[in-house]
Amino acid sequence: MKRFWKTVTTEQTPDGWRVLLDGRPVSTPARRPCVVPVAPMAAVIAEEWAAQEEQVRPLEMPMTRTAATCLDRVEPQEEAIRDSLATYGESDLLCYRATHPEALIHRQQQSWDPILDWAETTFDAPLERGSGVMHVAQPEKSTSNLANALSVCTPWQLTAMADLIQMSGSLVLALAVLHKHLRPEEAWSRSRLDEQWNIEEWGEDDEAAANATKREADFHHAARVLEMLDG
Repeated sequence: MKRFWKTVTTEQTPDGWRVLLDGRPVSTPARRPCVVPVAPMAAVIAEEWAAQEEQVRPLEMPMTRTAATCLDRVEPQEEAIRDSLATYGESDLLCYRATHPEALIHRQQQSWDPILDWAETTFDAPLERGSGVMHVAQPEKSTSNLANALSVCTPWQLTAMADLIQMSGSLVLALAVLHKHLRPEEAWSRSRLDEQWNIEEWGEDDEAAANATKREADFHHAARVLEMLDG
């Protein structure tokens, strides 16, 4: 799409905030009205549209994409997405530990055990730890309680949580960010513990580094969305 507008403004409506291009409201790819719940989010979307030059580049518009994802994909199938994300509690990254070397085992314990302890105390959700890659069965009550912790999320929060969970591989880490128990950079670092160990041991190639940088940016963007929604 080529840029056709001169001015970008925001406007409050009974349902939230919307962005206007020359007075015409922005729509999602599915032609839904792009109405967001808070003014700061609308302001960022407006900045993204204003920054476009001759050609519109969607990859440079992360907040616009977040809004479209929520309105076009999450809201229409909210329950199914919530249930899918809840399954991460059954195979959370923090529960799968190395069998060697001792230094890595110790690093995982130091980094991950306090977060699992927090989840046990906060949600009454103790989780079993296991070594290696074999599936670790979790108590049904624990996974149910973690799922309940997701049930309070609005579709907008759920959209951000989906990225946090899928990028980190951990429902517990995402909940820790949501509840402000961990700063986003702390949660990201803990999710990368195994990868960072391998980098220290074997080095990192350029493609893996670029991929990690992209994932980190997406992770922090999702955390920023949660912060905006919390107001």
